[in-house]
Parts: sequence; structure tokens; C-alpha cells
Amino acid sequence: SYPRHHHHQQQQRNNNKMNIPGLHRPSTPPGMPPPSAHRQPSKLSFGTVCSSNINRSMEAHVVLQNAGMRVESYGTGSQVRLPGKSAMEPQIFKFGTPYSEMYKSLAVTPEDEAFFSHNGVLQLCKRGSSVKLAPQRWQDMPSKAVQKHDVVIAFEERIYD
Repeated sequence: SYPRHHHHQQQQRNNNKMNIPGLHRPSTPPGMPPPSAHRQPSKLSFGTVCSSNINRSMEAHVVLQNAGMRVESYGTGSQVRLPGKSAMEPQIFKFGTPYSEMYKSLAVTPEDEAFFSHNGVLQLCKRGSSVKLAPQRWQDMPSKAVQKHDVVIAFEERIYD
């Protein structure tokens, strides 16, 4: 593992690359690739891991799956935490709670629906439910299920640890 200062220097260099005029961050086209793409199915299995299995790991899940890769996504936190109406009031769900149930509980009143739609949380729930039933916790998975992955991508250093 790199010392913290090296990580910061590396991050600074990466940030500088993003500010080059005319160099835009590529975007992944939505949806499945066209039939003309003729890709061989992936032989590798990917696992994507973040803390709550609703934002970073799910975005990677969608991108890799749309590219024809075999992928599963997971979280490592004790609970699924979503932004609430204040930093001190996150919306908390148990792993295994279906994304559709999270959506319904966050959109009970028109005011809640407007708030959670505006901050993007309802869109995260919609995306999640379009991919799989519910967030899965890495530590709760059978060893055989996680050992099948050839590549595991951890989206934070603390998750890797």
C-alpha cells in the first residue's frame, strides 16, 4: 500500500489531467451495445464493491454488464445508507431490502418524492431495481459465490482493507 502522501500526489496528478482543455471524460452510452458490436461473452467474472451497493458498485455493475461482462455487485457496510434530508439523518435500510421497497418508502408523500427525486436517490433505487432485486452484502455471501470472481473492484481503500 502506498503512503498517504503518495496517494494524494497521485490523486493531484489525476485531477490535473481532468482539467486539460479539449480533453473530456468519456461517457458510457446507456443501454446494451448494438447487435453489430459482435462481442465474445466475457470469460472473466467481475465483482464490484462499495459500501452500500447502490451507487458506485451498481454503476460499475451496469457499465460492465452492458459491455457484455459477467458481473455481480456488493456492499460492505453494516447497513445500506442513503443521503437523507440532512447529513445527520441518513436513510438506512438493511441489506436485502429490495430496491423497489426503498423507492416506495422514500416516496411516501409528494414532498418526500420531490426531495429524493431532486437529490438523485430515487434514480439510484430505480437503477438498482432494474439490475437486481436488492443490495447484497459481501461478507454475508457464501465463500463459493465470491470466490468465483476473477477480478474484484473495490471503490474505496477502506473497503479493500
